[in-house]
Amino acid sequence: MLQTIKHLLNNDCPNCYKGKVFRDKSFFFSMGFPKMNEYCSHCHNKFEKEPGYFFGSMFVSYALGVGEAIITYFIAHQFFEKTIDLRMIPIIAVVILLLSSFNLRLSRIIWIYLFKNYSN
Repeated sequence: MLQTIKHLLNNDCPNCYKGKVFRDKSFFFSMGFPKMNEYCSHCHNKFEKEPGYFFGSMFVSYALGVGEAIITYFIAHQFFEKTIDLRMIPIIAVVILLLSSFNLRLSRIIWIYLFKNYSN
């Protein structure tokens, strides 16, 4: 399990663990829309199995965004007197916007790893 998480966070191919899913060098700090490799450079595994394959990763991205918003709320809550202060909403929105590129990448890799062939 820990090895799978390590490979997932290293942007490794789920089939051979040697190729990369995304072309960008920095997985965590890249801005803009991610550029994915169509196939693994080592084992030639196709990442997008069919058209619309990554629609399901939107649900993973949504879950990541909700989790980040909740964590941001609990951190920001320490700096305000009221339980629900409207000044926290822009803080949460900025955090979600700053992490959106990271969430898109991570959700796609999680989606690929969810449907990986584990029988090999």
